[in-house]
Amino acid sequence: MDELIIKSLIDISKAIDNIELFCSSRPKEFKTFCEDVCFRSAVQWEIAIIGEAMNRILKINPDVQITNARRIVNTRNYLIHGYDSLREDLIWAIVINHLPLLKTEVTRLIRSSKID
Repeated sequence: MDELIIKSLIDISKAIDNIELFCSSRPKEFKTFCEDVCFRSAVQWEIAIIGEAMNRILKINPDVQITNARRIVNTRNYLIHGYDSLREDLIWAIVINHLPLLKTEVTRLIRSSKID
């Protein structure tokens, strides 16, 4: 596997770990997310990192085995370019509904790269 892909997968993994860390120190509730600007900003930043890393991966391997890879990049673009119209419910839904699968897939790809 390409070294830049491995580095980007590790960056995604670290960003997910950071989001999990942020969530571990407060109630994992939408209300808390909305009311805590530091928490919200930190989560949004890590999601932007995930999207940028995914963009780098897709430039090298557009067929990478990650569910909704293109949508992940689109989310990064939404965070960066649509910052003035962000919907907190969409960002929170990513944390609750989509990061667990992404973590599983990224972990699998990182582990399989060590076999190569």
